[in-house]
Amino acid sequence: MTALQQPARAEGPLRPPVRVPFPVVDEVARHCLQEEEPETVHIEVHLPGPLDPDRLRTAFAEALRRHPRILMREAPGRWYRRRYEWELTAEPDVEVVSFPAPGRDALRDARTRALTQAPPLSLSPPIRLEVVEGAGPVEGSEATDAVGAPSAAAGSRAAGAAPDPHRAAPRRRGRATQPASGNHGHGKGTVLFLTINHTALDGPACLRVLATAAELYGGRDNSPAASPIRTTETPPPSEETPSNWSHPARVAPGTPEPSPGNGMLVTELPLPHRPKGSPYTVNDQLMVTTALTIAHWNREHGARPRPLRITMPVDDRPRDTTMPIGNGTRLVEVPFCPDELKRADDDMPGLLHRTALRTRALKSLPRPQLGHGASLLTAPWAPVAVRAALTRGLRRAAAPWTSTTLLSNIGRIPYPLDFGEEAGRAHAVWFSAPARMPRGLTVTTASTAGRLHLALRWSRALLSHGDGAHLRDLFEHYLHTTEVAP
Repeated sequence: MTALQQPARAEGPLRPPVRVPFPVVDEVARHCLQEEEPETVHIEVHLPGPLDPDRLRTAFAEALRRHPRILMREAPGRWYRRRYEWELTAEPDVEVVSFPAPGRDALRDARTRALTQAPPLSLSPPIRLEVVEGAGPVEGSEATDAVGAPSAAAGSRAAGAAPDPHRAAPRRRGRATQPASGNHGHGKGTVLFLTINHTALDGPACLRVLATAAELYGGRDNSPAASPIRTTETPPPSEETPSNWSHPARVAPGTPEPSPGNGMLVTELPLPHRPKGSPYTVNDQLMVTTALTIAHWNREHGARPRPLRITMPVDDRPRDTTMPIGNGTRLVEVPFCPDELKRADDDMPGLLHRTALRTRALKSLPRPQLGHGASLLTAPWAPVAVRAALTRGLRRAAAPWTSTTLLSNIGRIPYPLDFGEEAGRAHAVWFSAPARMPRGLTVTTASTAGRLHLALRWSRALLSHGDGAHLRDLFEHYLHTTEVAP
C-alpha cells in the first residue's frame, strides 16, 4: 500500500479528520476478520540492556508523528456505505507503550497476547508495544509455543506418524532456542513485543517506525543498510513447473488442539552456508527448505504427493524514512513438483538453481498486491456488507486452490535497532505472520547478528505444539542439506 502519506490534519470543530478509503489489501482483510483467529503480526526484538520507560514512550510517540500514516483508525459508518475508510489522527487515541509486570511467565504471556489480542481498529494507532524487562539470554533454553507448553524433544514424532523410508532422521546441530520464561535470574535484557493489526499494517512498515524510535531514544544512527543488488534472469520453460490451476498440497493434519487460535514456536539457527558466487540466495535456500520440510511431513502422515505452492511476500518499498506505511507487500506463489522434491538428495544444486530462477522471475513481474480479481472485488459497486459476504464466500470456494503455506523471509534486518549505550543493539528479531486455515501454517524468518531467527506459527485446528517442534526439527535438517558445494 503506497498511497496517502500526507500527515493528519489538526482536528477541531471546523476541520474534521482526514478520511481515506481502505486500499485493496486492507479491505479484503477487513471482510474476512475472525475473532477466534485474530489477524496479528508479531515482532519480537531482544536487547541486551534495560530501557527507561519515559524516554521510550517519548521516543515512540515522536516516531509515530514522523510517520503520520500509522496514526489512523477505522472511521465509523453505516452498513450500507460503499467504502471502509481510515480516519487519520494527529495524536494517538491510546497509550501505545506498556510495561507489563516482570515475572517468570512475562515473556510467554506477551507472546500469547500477540497471537490472541489484536489491537482494535477503532483506536489510533492499531498497534501496541509491550516491553518485557529482565528477560534472560536467548541461548541455551528450550523453546515454547505461545501458551507456554514445552516443546517436544528433538526428533519427536506426531502420534501415528509412519517412519519415512527415504530420509534420515533430522539431527540436532547445537540449536539455541528462545527461553521458555521471561526471567531466569541471570540477565537484565529487554524484549520489545510489537503487535500489529494486519488489517491496517504489515511488519516491515512497523519495523521502520521502531527504527525511528530507536534513533530518537538512543541518539545513534539507525539508517538502513544498502539493499543487495540482484540480477534478473528469466527461467527457461520447464515441464516440471506445475500448473497454477492444479490443487496444491495441503499441510497434513497433525494432532489438532481443542482451543481455537494460533500456536507459535520461535528458534535461532545458524545461517546456511552459501558458496561464493552461487546463483541462488539464502531466500532460495529457505524456500527449498520449507518445501522439503512439508513434503517430508506429508509423507509421514500418509498424504498423497501433490504439487506444492508456497506464497512469498515481495516488498519493493524503500527502507529509509520515506518508506510508505501500511500493507505494502505483494504476494507471489512459488511452485514445486513432487518429483523434483523427491530427487533433491541427488540434485540439490539443480533444485536451488531452478528455485532461484522462479523467484527472480516472479519478483520481476508487475502484479497487483492480491491479483486483478481482488481489485474488482473491492470496487464500490455495492455496500461493504454485501461485498464482505461475497468475499467470504469466494474465499471458502477458493480454499482448494489456496497455496500450501506462506514463507515470509524478512531477510537481514536492515536497521541496527540501536537504542544507545545502556540498552544496546538488537541481537535477535523474530516476526510471525497469521496462520489461518486452509493454509494453517506460516514460516517467517529474519537474520540478525549473523543468525537466522525462525518463527513457526500454526492454526490449532491443524497442529499442536508437539507438531510444531517436529516441523522445526525437520526445517533445521533440510536447511543443512541446502549447504551444498558449488
